[in-house]
Amino acid sequence: MDLEDEPLLFQSSWDAEEEEEQVEEDGESDTQINGGSSATGGSVVWGAVGWVYTQPWVSGVVLGVGVFLPCALSAYMFLYCPPLDIDLSYSAFEVHSHFSAERFDALTIAIKTQLGSLDRRRRDVDHYDSTALQELLLDRLGRQEDGAFTWTSHGELNTKSLKNHTSKRVVMQQRGVALSQQETERHREARAGKAELREEDKNTTNLGKPESRESKGEESDRHSERSRTRMHRFAPNYSYLQSQALWRMELVFVAQGGDNNIFTPERLRTIHHIEHLLMQHPQFQQFCWKPLEVLRDLPLGPSYCSPPSSLLSYLFPSERGGRIYYDGMGPDLADIHGALSLAITHPQFYWYVDESLAPDRLSSSLLRSEIQFGAPLPSYYSLQDRPEEQRQRFRNFVVQYADILAQQSTSQVKVLYGGTELFDNEVRQTFHRDMLLALISGGCITLLVYVLTSFSVFLTFFGLTSIGLSCLVALFLYHVVFGVRYLGILNGVAAFVIIGIGVDDVFVFISTFRQASHLVHPVQRMMYTVKTAGRATFLTSFTTAAAYAANTFSQIPAVHDFGLFMALIVSCCWLWVSILMPAALCIWTQCVDPQENACLKWWKALTGLSVSHSPLSDEDEDVALLSVEMEPGSCDTDVDAAILSLSVETSLSPPGRGTAGVVSANLQWALRHWVAEPAVEKRKVILGIYILVLLLSAGCCCLLRPATHAPLLFRPDTNLQTLLGLRNNLSAQGISCHMCSGLFMEKPHLLHSSTHTTPSMPGFHPQHHTQSPSNSTLQSPIKPSTSTITTGPLLTVYVSKLDVGASITLYRFSLNTSVPSPWKSLSVGHGEVPSFKAYSGPHSNFSNRMTVCVSRVYHPHPRWMITSQSCDPRHGWRSEFSFYVASAEQQHSRRLYFAQHKLSPHPSRVCAEPPGCVISSGPDGPTQGSFYTPLPTDSTSPKRSKTSGFNPCSGGGCGQPAVRPLVDTGAMVFVVFGILGVNRTQRTDNHVIGDMGSVILDPNFDIFQEIGHLCQICKAISANKQLVKPGGAQCLPSGNKLSSILPLLNPDCHSLPEPNLLPGQLSHGVVGTHGGRVSWLSMAFESTTYKGKSSFQTHSDFLQWETFLQEQLSTLPESSALRRGFQTCEHWKQIFMEIIGVESALCSLLLSLAICVAAVSVFTAHPLLLLPILLTILGVICLVVAIMYWLGWELGAVEAISLSILVGSSVDYCLHLVEGYLLAGETLPATPGHTMNLSAKRQRRSLDAVNHVGVAIVSSAVTTVISTVPLFFCVIVPFAKFGQIVAINTAVSILFTLTVTAAMLATMGPANFHRPPGAVLKAILAVLGTIAFGTALCWAGGLLGPVTWHTAVTM
Repeated sequence: MDLEDEPLLFQSSWDAEEEEEQVEEDGESDTQINGGSSATGGSVVWGAVGWVYTQPWVSGVVLGVGVFLPCALSAYMFLYCPPLDIDLSYSAFEVHSHFSAERFDALTIAIKTQLGSLDRRRRDVDHYDSTALQELLLDRLGRQEDGAFTWTSHGELNTKSLKNHTSKRVVMQQRGVALSQQETERHREARAGKAELREEDKNTTNLGKPESRESKGEESDRHSERSRTRMHRFAPNYSYLQSQALWRMELVFVAQGGDNNIFTPERLRTIHHIEHLLMQHPQFQQFCWKPLEVLRDLPLGPSYCSPPSSLLSYLFPSERGGRIYYDGMGPDLADIHGALSLAITHPQFYWYVDESLAPDRLSSSLLRSEIQFGAPLPSYYSLQDRPEEQRQRFRNFVVQYADILAQQSTSQVKVLYGGTELFDNEVRQTFHRDMLLALISGGCITLLVYVLTSFSVFLTFFGLTSIGLSCLVALFLYHVVFGVRYLGILNGVAAFVIIGIGVDDVFVFISTFRQASHLVHPVQRMMYTVKTAGRATFLTSFTTAAAYAANTFSQIPAVHDFGLFMALIVSCCWLWVSILMPAALCIWTQCVDPQENACLKWWKALTGLSVSHSPLSDEDEDVALLSVEMEPGSCDTDVDAAILSLSVETSLSPPGRGTAGVVSANLQWALRHWVAEPAVEKRKVILGIYILVLLLSAGCCCLLRPATHAPLLFRPDTNLQTLLGLRNNLSAQGISCHMCSGLFMEKPHLLHSSTHTTPSMPGFHPQHHTQSPSNSTLQSPIKPSTSTITTGPLLTVYVSKLDVGASITLYRFSLNTSVPSPWKSLSVGHGEVPSFKAYSGPHSNFSNRMTVCVSRVYHPHPRWMITSQSCDPRHGWRSEFSFYVASAEQQHSRRLYFAQHKLSPHPSRVCAEPPGCVISSGPDGPTQGSFYTPLPTDSTSPKRSKTSGFNPCSGGGCGQPAVRPLVDTGAMVFVVFGILGVNRTQRTDNHVIGDMGSVILDPNFDIFQEIGHLCQICKAISANKQLVKPGGAQCLPSGNKLSSILPLLNPDCHSLPEPNLLPGQLSHGVVGTHGGRVSWLSMAFESTTYKGKSSFQTHSDFLQWETFLQEQLSTLPESSALRRGFQTCEHWKQIFMEIIGVESALCSLLLSLAICVAAVSVFTAHPLLLLPILLTILGVICLVVAIMYWLGWELGAVEAISLSILVGSSVDYCLHLVEGYLLAGETLPATPGHTMNLSAKRQRRSLDAVNHVGVAIVSSAVTTVISTVPLFFCVIVPFAKFGQIVAINTAVSILFTLTVTAAMLATMGPANFHRPPGAVLKAILAVLGTIAFGTALCWAGGLLGPVTWHTAVTM
């Protein structure tokens, strides 16, 4: 049943007042229709506005000022204000006010204050830490010796237990060790490449002398090399240019297409080609790294540029003067297994591969490489000589590699590239390319607006110009007034979204002006347009801006800036459209329209088309809304049948009938007859469908789960996102391995030497397994070399065939070229192999024996079989001959398959493809599988070098494989003592990029009083295997044997856990000293937390760390300063960023909903007009979220931020429709003797509302969707998802508005309500009262809540 007009919210007796108000409003309506009033309500202001916008010269001045003012403000901003930067950094999303960020920032500031940086100059940092701490500890021991310090009775060391001569000896020994280690460190820095020779030195030729295996010879070589190092360093012609590794370019080669092993000859040759291609860049020698160690590598001369730090230094060694140099510059591939067996003896080997590689399984899905670039550059004296200029020169050089590397991926190898400068440049380029899509969006919108305005160039130009000018004003307010100096990456969405929002307002003004064509007087028409369209667009713009402004309460800087920027743009867009569009309509009506009509008539006459009137012309057959009347007698019929008889005096002409109509007229006709009338007639069915959809959508919303993976910033198939994803499996960015390649780890090696000079254990074979007799293929990817190397000659196996039946073909294998009759030779094709090469005996890795068996019994023709075992004489098989092949891919080899037919007479076949040779299926075995044979030698092929197939481990093992070190693959957690927090009270910059503040130190922290407790905490945390990886505890800075000094101070410091680090990798433990005392201490632990998990999953790891640390600290004495310690991690900042982002976005959604309800309540001033809007918004939000669930999305930060603006964008169209419903009430004629019932009035007003605003809202929806479609193709995932959500929301909103909202208005809308001023005032008072009541309730709850809870607990 239809609901009656009984308001429920704002007043209790509106029904009694409606009749009186209706009489007054009918009189006002008649006055407006007859044009008897020069100004609505006698308002002088509206009269002045109408006069201004009806005078062409005044309107021209308004247009001029409206264009000049934004341009002047923009010029002032760009010329006299600080530059507006684009912030693409990830730190813009960090919540710096959160405790997790404050903790980590405090540690970062402390390290920067103490040592300069957290990540850079780690070697200098750690040397300073360990030296300063050691001096303090030794000084403490000296004071302890003299009895100046007395230990407590907690089991700590008593000074009386140490004899004087013992203490003195210990102190002197430790000081001697410190001095010797400092000297060793200086020599190590000298060898690390602090200087280099720019040209090849003649004295390096003595490196070609044979090396001795005895320790004396090796020591002599080291002393001679050190002497040459000193001699070269202090030589007169020595130059320090490019001697310090300052920049780097990261390369990751990922195996793809088939097997997941990067160590295949084809893939390794591809990687070798790419690395050589990078070194062949014309400017490479001007920026390459030139360490001193490269001087001993003769093939690198005369430039002596360091090759890439890669495992290819072992796999592609070079040869010069009978010596092998592991520099990766050789032309041919060495023995893969031997090279890897040598490389794995060093812990640095694991830096290059993934975590799945093990000594017994030399297979990796990726291979890491790094190219170092040195400084100072030519024409610069040092690193401090114009550092920014050097950095800019390098940046301009290295970005040239992006286009080169982007084209190097193949079907077998995917090439990923990064590095600070290269990665940042690609992010900027990606952002700029995505922003260029806004031009496509703008072009499409321009064309669409031109069509929807029925080809008016003038209105199209000023409609879009008003939107563009509003962006300039908003940018001025954002940068100058609000003082924000940065545009975040999310702000780029504004370029797409504002076009659709602005065009909405433009269409409303044009549509309202067209609907007011019945008003003959120009002032009245313009007053009506400005008042009606301005009010409608203000409400929609206000709700949209409020939805965006709700994001300003977010703690994430990027989201806060995005919300502020979008709120300003939407507000300025409404203001500028409201100012400029009436002026543009005035000038167009009086000056431009005749010329456009003349041009249009001329063009259509020229093309032979019929002439139609312009969109706003009064000659258009579109009848104005205010002149419609009901047919006589229509109200006497049945309520439901009344719709079918509703018609206007002059019905709209459908497309193709009568005079040709314009686009807007045809669209208006279609909306009324195809959408509005069916929706009103079937309103009960539509409402039933709406309820079902709402329930189904609400159920799907409950199934939407939080994100289970880290948020994607770029498309998954891009270099940027793939590299970011792989970094979760690689070492941290702070770890560089620029001296881990064979160039630095191995000495030049004699080519004919049978053993390697590195320490080895003879007889070790990391992959030597006994082959199972049931399988002819090797389980590990690479077969080791056998201990006996027999170089058997090559032989050729010839294959012929004989067809003996419809489905059986016999194959003959022979070492003779002759083919007896009736056998036939094979031809190449269809997988056939006419012949193949093999070895007659074991040869290197070709050590798998295959036997050809023949049987001449049971069948008229002999049959042959290939097996990896011996022939079975029980079935008449006897051995014909044998040959040797390889079980894994080798250099210059090809893969062949063999199989035995399962049908009698069970012949074998060799084929090139596929597995099973189409005659058999199942697992591999003795008579089925694959093998690798050498390729036939080609006399025209280039001669292979001496390093081709070189096996450095031939004749003996290379040594035990090194234990896998920790390379920061897990989140690094720091346990900090002596720091209370961070002070940001002096910060003047309101952005994350500004000053981070200063650290607050704990004045009560004394490391000597707490040394025992610190050691206990270190041991307790490292023993927790659930939180810390084995060998992941880094409690002390590296170097100077600090672990041997601490036990002298406290017995609890015995057997501190030692970290398992790469050689040369420094501990993350840091000590801060100030004023001759240790002011703070930071222990580092590599946790078991995988950095690729989602934030919601990782939050449980954070809670485990926090709980465990608090349990340890709670056992300490109350007076201990360690109880104020805390744990922090950079990864914790990231997880809380996403969690807080989701929470704040959902809060913004609720806040924007509350603002929307308040605004719509004031605007509609009636609960039965408010209810359809709220139900429509609820249905839209639920359905959009349900669509996200159906698309397989998860609720992450990006999705939550996008959802926060759904309310503002969902309310626009239904609010416009309600505005049309209210306007339609003013047009209902008072026909004597014919009184319409309430239901008929609702239906009539609903139809007229769609007729009035339908074209405007549909045009706006189409333009909004088109403006967001280019976002779908953005590489930046937040852009793409934001565009998809806005497009989905817009489509659902316009669908619900034209169907559900129209049906609700026709069912429950107030039939006689016309929004008198008194009702609006009552609505405002009701909203204010509700806000005050809610505020008081929250305030009272905040005060009484704790007291009430305490009372309830104590009772």
